[in-house]
Amino acid sequence: MKKLFILFCFSQICIIGCKSNKINDIEVTTLVKTTESWNGKQLPKYPDGNPEITILKIIIPPKTKLPLHKHPNINAGILLKGELTVISEANDTLYLKAGEPIVELVNTWHFGRNDGTEPVEIIVFYLGIQGTPITILE
Repeated sequence: MKKLFILFCFSQICIIGCKSNKINDIEVTTLVKTTESWNGKQLPKYPDGNPEITILKIIIPPKTKLPLHKHPNINAGILLKGELTVISEANDTLYLKAGEPIVELVNTWHFGRNDGTEPVEIIVFYLGIQGTPITILE
């Protein structure tokens, strides 16, 4: 009986010790919530079809300019490292620094440029339709 009591006490100590108020340590920050791309244009409605989500990690070397391109679907990202300049065909310009989000242009020609001395790292989430390209080069 004494062993059973000791086992019970030990299990209660373990259970109490494993419980934590870590829920209080969780922090949520909204980086962006919008209906517009970075140049202020309204995002298009989602097309019909089977949804397909693509998440890419893109590394752009220093002193590199991406080719002129456009995205047929909504996409958004967060710059992890470096600084990136994005320029649209209308010469709208966005300067991004590490930690900043971007809601990309849809069906608008643009390019990105890393003018810095370190690689740019960006994670981009594409919300597309199965069978549709995420990027179209000019």
